[in-house]
Amino acid sequence: QLQASGGGLVQAGGSLRLSCTASGSIFGINAMGWYRQAPGKQRELVAAITSTGGTYVDSVKGRFTISRDNYKNTVSLQMDSLKLEDTAVYFCAAGGSMYAVSTSPPYWGQGTEVTVSS
Repeated sequence: QLQASGGGLVQAGGSLRLSCTASGSIFGINAMGWYRQAPGKQRELVAAITSTGGTYVDSVKGRFTISRDNYKNTVSLQMDSLKLEDTAVYFCAAGGSMYAVSTSPPYWGQGTEVTVSS
């Protein structure tokens, strides 16, 4: 239902862009976002967006930009100035509200791996 793409291997300081598309079988999506889970760590919300704007975890502010194409029902995450600590599996998520996406998203995409090397 959510299809993510765009992960890969990049050197520190480089950029990657993740994309996620919601299939037509999903309805009532008002918020979409990206989570990540690094090895040995809990999954964390990286960024989320609604029609009124986006929100970011402090560690990515100024480096990551989330955007959404409502017509195509896609969400993208532009990741610049990548750091070693950004290495993780990234998951897109969707729900009816920012609260839903940030607490217990009803819809999840498969993970896409991002590896930042030195």
